[in-house]
Amino acid sequence: MAAPRKYSVELKDRATRMAVEARKDPATRPGALKRIGDQLGVHPEALRTWVKQAEIDGGDRPGTTTSEAERIAQL
Repeated sequence: MAAPRKYSVELKDRATRMAVEARKDPATRPGALKRIGDQLGVHPEALRTWVKQAEIDGGDRPGTTTSEAERIAQL
């Protein structure tokens, strides 16, 4: 049985969107993950992981996309 999720999917999506937008602007980039994490009650390391995966999925960063990881798991 899987462990219950600490953060809801809606909160994860909202926090990730906010952080990705904040990191695009050089004026708000420094400390964006900590600041947004504190505002929404999300651990900054969790938010960093979510943003990293969102950047991979968006093609902005190299790595295994979510859809590729799901396909690998199925095989």
